Amino acid sequence: MAAATRKRWGMVIDQNRCIGCWTCAVGCKEMNNEPLGFWWNRVLTAAPGETTGESNSALANPASDNIDVPYGTYPNVEMAYLPVACQHCDDAPCVKVCPVGATFKQEDGSVLVDYERCIGCRYCMAACPYGIRVFNWGDPEQPVDFTVGYGKDYRVDGRLVFTPDRPRGVVEKCTLCVELIDEGTDPFCVQVCPVGARVFGDLADPNSEVAQLVDDGGTQLLPDLGTDPRIFYLPVDRERNV
Repeated sequence: MAAATRKRWGMVIDQNRCIGCWTCAVGCKEMNNEPLGFWWNRVLTAAPGETTGESNSALANPASDNIDVPYGTYPNVEMAYLPVACQHCDDAPCVKVCPVGATFKQEDGSVLVDYERCIGCRYCMAACPYGIRVFNWGDPEQPVDFTVGYGKDYRVDGRLVFTPDRPRGVVEKCTLCVELIDEGTDPFCVQVCPVGARVFGDLADPNSEVAQLVDDGGTQLLPDLGTDPRIFYLPVDRERNV
């Protein structure tokens, strides 16, 4: 019997469907007990169709300047939404630069951070071209008894990749909800999207919905950098949305 094909997890985000409601970001925050001021998921804005390429204005300053900012000059303005989180790159720069191996890549393609090994050097933050990692500068500030998501430690091969306790001095980011994937369910951002803009699945299975959407025109963020992200986008089709 032939060996089973190894899973290659990936996600497609349809910008034609995304309405910029931030439900994915808020759901992520709830599931992962992210403190005040932390966003593993962000929803930026860009000109419709402006998803790929080094000149992508939405990625110029993902922390602040491109939230609900229209493109063009009034009255000829347009706006599309660009959800951004860890791209779980096949050739991840963050993995290469980590001096202690705290950032590592699983065989299924997900990129994770070992909280117990991270020394807080932030080389990974400097190396990431998508600006999506966050650093715990101090003790987390959360509402009293805020444990509404997964709410417990989760380990992969003995390595601590999620904890609601948020240790000071470590880097965090999207984990693709590895704890949910391992239980056979989709990442929480996929589950809560009210318009079905996110599709998650096995890119190694050509019959999966996610693989077919990629073949149907899925694009990557900043493909010229060669990081080969596992997160794909269906850019806004003006004719489709007329």
